[in-house]
Amino acid sequence: MITTVFTNGCFDIVHEGHLYLLREAKKLGDRLIVGLNSDRSVKQLKGSTRPIFGQNFRKAHIEAFSFVDAVIIFNEATPMRLLRMFTPDIFVKGGDYSNPVGFDFVRSYGGEVVIFPATKDSTTDIIKRIKNL
Repeated sequence: MITTVFTNGCFDIVHEGHLYLLREAKKLGDRLIVGLNSDRSVKQLKGSTRPIFGQNFRKAHIEAFSFVDAVIIFNEATPMRLLRMFTPDIFVKGGDYSNPVGFDFVRSYGGEVVIFPATKDSTTDIIKRIKNL
């Protein structure tokens, strides 16, 4: 049986925390699917100045990692449509989440939820540092 792992995010400026999350997520299963917020949904979530990089560039960037098997762009604010479509065995998030959208759904069919601790960097922090140069 193939174990499917799913994670999602904006991945606007890929940093060490993103790489850690994606590498570790892949170690949990056979296939890693990444849901990527579209430009429209990033704007809804992060504000009018985001994303820094367009969705096609961000998609190509994430697809270039050998440990990522598929990247699917989604327009919604949450990954629920993709979670229902793929019903992953494992749903992974990074950060300080306690119960993000989708966790209850994944648990409802017996899927596993894994939260990796937040790393020291975030895209927002990187943008702030660049602005202060």
